Formats: sequence, C-alpha cells, structure tokens
Amino acid sequence: MGLRYAPFCFTEQGVAMLSSVLNSPRAIAVNIRIIRIFTKIREAFTDNLNLKLEVEEIKKKLSNHSKNIELVFNYLDELVEKKNKPKSKIGYKK
Repeated sequence: MGLRYAPFCFTEQGVAMLSSVLNSPRAIAVNIRIIRIFTKIREAFTDNLNLKLEVEEIKKKLSNHSKNIELVFNYLDELVEKKNKPKSKIGYKK
C-alpha cells in the first residue's frame, strides 16, 4: 500500500482477520469487544440514517401542507371579496 506510517485504527474486517491469527485468551477477548463495538456503531449509523430519512419525509409533507393552506386562504380571500361587492338594486330607477 505504500504507507509510511503504521495505521492508527483497524477496520472491522482487519480485526476479524487479526482474531484468526492471535490465539491468546486475552487477545481473543479484546477482539470480541472490538467487533461488538463495530456492530454497535454500525447500528447507530443505520438508526441515525433512518431517522434522517423520516425527518426529510415529514419536512416534505409539511412544505406541501403549507402550500395547500396558503392556497385555501387565497380562495377564501377571493370569496370574501366577491361577497363584499355592492349588489345592483333590482327594480325601477328613479
């Protein structure tokens, strides 16, 4: 890979490969803990992603609702204007 420095962290697959090489009970216990942490982090990311997607859906719905409410108010304003127009009197003019 051409790295000049040793890596500072392992990937989940790297930890799994390391656990297959190391045989001491302490190394196996540490690797199990690290793999459990990786799975918890992955679950947290997926939960966070799901929440973000749900929030975006709610935002889209709310933006559509605000447009619809504005349209309803415009129609109501037009109806009020039509109702307030003076009516011409029916009958004979003097």
